[in-house]
Amino acid sequence: MADSDLDEAYARLAGTGPERDGWLSNHAPMAVEVLAARGAGDAVHRWIDDYRDRLSERPRGIAPIRPEEWRDPLGDPVRTGDWLDFFARATAAAPWRDVLVTWWPRLLPGIAAGATHGVIRVGHAIRALRARETPERVAELGHGLAYWAARWQPLAPAGSGPYRAGDPRSALDAVPLVRDQRFGIRSRLAQLAAMPSWAATAGAIPTPPGSTIAHRAPGAASGSGVGPDRRAASGGGAAEAAAAIAAIVDAAVARHVTHGYRNPVMLVHAATAPTAVLRVLPVLPAGLHRASLAAAWAATAAVTAAYSAPTPRPAPAGTWPAEETLDRALAGGDPHAIKFADAAIDAYARTGDPRHLTASVTATADIG
Repeated sequence: MADSDLDEAYARLAGTGPERDGWLSNHAPMAVEVLAARGAGDAVHRWIDDYRDRLSERPRGIAPIRPEEWRDPLGDPVRTGDWLDFFARATAAAPWRDVLVTWWPRLLPGIAAGATHGVIRVGHAIRALRARETPERVAELGHGLAYWAARWQPLAPAGSGPYRAGDPRSALDAVPLVRDQRFGIRSRLAQLAAMPSWAATAGAIPTPPGSTIAHRAPGAASGSGVGPDRRAASGGGAAEAAAAIAAIVDAAVARHVTHGYRNPVMLVHAATAPTAVLRVLPVLPAGLHRASLAAAWAATAAVTAAYSAPTPRPAPAGTWPAEETLDRALAGGDPHAIKFADAAIDAYARTGDPRHLTASVTATADIG
């Protein structure tokens, strides 16, 4: 039943745009995917009904984007309609996995797109497609890729520092905060380039102790600073990349309890952006895994720098079962709380650490 509910929901949302009011993301496709994946498919249509006032029409195109000219309109939100048309054609002409593998390395350096909602929307679409391939889900992947391309926004160069073994939570605690936090995410991310410690922070990616992931950032050998290292990686390396991204997600979820109170909505992206990368990883060739790890860490570090509270608060007492965390988020209705609950449940399943469920319940309360 959840499968049909999700496809019906995607069909209802197909004519809506990826944003409203010029910048705010359309969260409906992402939130309903969580509800369907978590066994709450019966709530999908009610949730859309409640959200419908925050939906805008799909933007019209200006001029077709030709495949060989994709660089010029990249990151141009005025061309959102053209990007939607482009990926509708691309996913109709080739298997969705081929389209993804072609565009993932092109889009990955711009992971900050739409406050990271571009990659997040793609991650939800990929989980849906891995569960069941339908025309509606292929179309949703195209919408996610189009949004990412239209809002493509690179972070300040992460540098070519070595990967480091260590605790991702300690690494997040060491992330320097941007000084001017009066304005939105574009203003905050723009400040990263002027922070002397940013390149070292973002380039020194925390990896689990004992990891054999190569001690060089992707692209560092050529001095490009962007783009994947396309050399073949072993199966073990692929598993280690997934484990490293999962550890980053787990740390970001747990840290939200103590540091999310200043801006609970925006800080959830420190966890949901790398969660999206983690969900896409199994359908990517091994040569893209290290670049994906680097981008996931850079996104988490950047959101942390932009929105983390400067001092921790005490974690609340009490524990909650996993199903209650999603129920609370759904009752609150906010899509950020729903998506964060989704990431927190995964983190709890990996670790058994009740702090991850506490983080979800606390975030839901803070957002509400």
